[in-house]
Amino acid sequence: MVYSYLRQTSDNNSLAQQQQYIISYCMMRGLTIDKEIMEYSCANHTIEDREKFEAFIHSLEDGDLIIAQNLPILSCHLDEIIKIINCMLSHKVDLHITDSKTLIYRETDITELFPLLNNMTEEQKKQKKQIGRPKGSKSSSKFDTLQPQIVLRLKEKVSVSAIARELCVSRSSLKDYIESRELRRLTDNSWIEISLPVEYKEGTIENPYLICPFEENLKKEMVQ
Repeated sequence: MVYSYLRQTSDNNSLAQQQQYIISYCMMRGLTIDKEIMEYSCANHTIEDREKFEAFIHSLEDGDLIIAQNLPILSCHLDEIIKIINCMLSHKVDLHITDSKTLIYRETDITELFPLLNNMTEEQKKQKKQIGRPKGSKSSSKFDTLQPQIVLRLKEKVSVSAIARELCVSRSSLKDYIESRELRRLTDNSWIEISLPVEYKEGTIENPYLICPFEENLKKEMVQ
């Protein structure tokens, strides 16, 4: 199974940008994505805080492949990065990092990871020294916890005005949020089959987890 993994935090590119990088990477290497995994969570959340992500990692099977834009998308904690990679390699799961065009697999020498880990550490140091937010980063928004609902409605071709009325929010503020997070560009790729948790209520879930299976489209085509 080939997974595309995207995570929305204030420190990373938007989901749509991550998606485009991964699409380009796959096209150059002849890879076909079977499932797209998207997660929204705070950058400093630990693995213990991200129960769904931890469950996803433990569900991986021998021969699976994961594609992510960079290592910090998996975690901003260096020790967790190493833990995640070790878990993947122990299950014979390959990891593709598109930014560095790196393939990490069971036979990878640990010394080959040092440059990636060092670059990650240096980048984090630079960000800490910067005054204000890092260039390209997004500030948190009151709409962040509503993002799964917004994406779902956009995929269903519901207008921004109708979504704003449903969520009882300002249309102009919602429109600005959709544009700043490039959510239309994300849904226009027609990849997304979003599952909202049954217990989802406005503002109650801090890091909704979205699993988006490509094979749903294939099933529909076969039925037709």
